[in-house]
Amino acid sequence: MKHTFSFLVRAFCIAGLMLPFSSTFADQDQVRQSLQTALPQYTIGSIEWHEPAGMYSAEVEGGPTLYVTKNAQYFIVGDLYRIDADGLVNETEQAKRARVESLPESDMVVFKAENEKTHITVFTDVDCGYCRMLHNDVPSLNEMGITVRYLAYPRAGIGSFSYRKMVSIWCSDDPKKWMTEAKTGADVPENKCVNPVADQYQLGNELGVRGTPTIISKDGVFLPGYLPPKELASKLGL
Repeated sequence: MKHTFSFLVRAFCIAGLMLPFSSTFADQDQVRQSLQTALPQYTIGSIEWHEPAGMYSAEVEGGPTLYVTKNAQYFIVGDLYRIDADGLVNETEQAKRARVESLPESDMVVFKAENEKTHITVFTDVDCGYCRMLHNDVPSLNEMGITVRYLAYPRAGIGSFSYRKMVSIWCSDDPKKWMTEAKTGADVPENKCVNPVADQYQLGNELGVRGTPTIISKDGVFLPGYLPPKELASKLGL
């Protein structure tokens, strides 16, 4: 899908959307209709007006952020940078990271440090070897003052065996216990409920997660892959 989307984006960015709205300022519904007309095979998520840039930002589910002109006739794809006195600020990345920090801990499986100094948010898969290594380090990380907050990212996708196991963990009476059991290779009793696993998997895709574990610091720095406790603590400024 990534390569197909890139091809479409090149075509539309060069030619413009060439859509019927000619008003000087389209509303959000018109922006959505324009993008869906241009890219019917994709689902357009949230659309927000970005006042400083004078453009709309539109999220594509499983894809990049689009920046759309106010008349809804052109868009560009890529990161939006703000020029500051101290250098460039990637506002697209900032917005993605803010989405992680805005998630409620009640939707996560959280291993809380008693004397918390910082936290990490980890996209994890219970069947991932390096995720299991990181989970073995959780007691050490907690002792260092690092809270570990898990989000679900079953690499095989929604509906897979790993996905069903993670749903069972999130729906269990003790998610922390069953997260630990699953990461030792134990079977998890099947449980079903309304759960955030699919949404978290989708969020991971939108944020560019490509493997597990993907660690995100409290400040929004992405640290893909396993890091030993001391090295991770150093990366977190501890």
